[in-house]
Amino acid sequence: MGTAFSRAALAAACVAAGAAAQQPVAPAAAPPGAEKTAKTRVLEGGAKVLQDNTPAAKFDIYLVGFHPMKDQPEQQIEAHHYCHQRNQDFAQCVLFDGNTKAANLHGVEYIISEKLFETLPEAERKYWHPHNGEILSGQLVAPGIPEAAETALMKDKMNSYGKTWHLWNTGHQGHPNDALPLGEPMLAWSFNRDGEALPGLVAARDERMKISTEKKRGSRAGLKALARPQSGVDALKGQFKRPVQDIPGVLGK
Repeated sequence: MGTAFSRAALAAACVAAGAAAQQPVAPAAAPPGAEKTAKTRVLEGGAKVLQDNTPAAKFDIYLVGFHPMKDQPEQQIEAHHYCHQRNQDFAQCVLFDGNTKAANLHGVEYIISEKLFETLPEAERKYWHPHNGEILSGQLVAPGIPEAAETALMKDKMNSYGKTWHLWNTGHQGHPNDALPLGEPMLAWSFNRDGEALPGLVAARDERMKISTEKKRGSRAGLKALARPQSGVDALKGQFKRPVQDIPGVLGK
């Protein structure tokens, strides 16, 4: 995955370049339930003062991308990732449906390098989606940091893979949310061709967050030289009724 791009390096780059403010994205759904009682609020306040949240505090890299469900590829969601790079080859992320205090946790993702992916048994590899399509298309973004820092972060993730489980349908393109996390977890996948995303899905994110996927795609053109063929690129091939086309640099194996 290349040289790890640390939080400290990201922060320094942002200060130097004057990064744009991160745009708030509120969730579309809220779980049913009564308002917190005064007792609950007091207990929360005490816990905040007395308890250590070190594991959660380390989830300090913010990414936004899209996931189609592998068995139901037209069920597609916007996922706000908060990630912690455990070591050079392994990261873990918690996924939310927004980036405000009201955001709902709706999934988890593990990210591994190509090196670790190659150690997996064949039966396990079907759970891990490739990332080059997300990166080279410009769809995967790291809001609020300068373009140069974001490109360096994406370079670090070239040829990597993710294993993602979504636990709660909190609403997706034209479909209502479930009030609570219901049913079995759903294995998510990645977009590996232009046109696989539902019409309007990426554009709606871009407008809300003041992002240009096309500009990011152009700024990452130099990363195509780093792309190697990836497993899983063709996992959803032929499952979309609309026209699709290859993303330059994204190759299957």
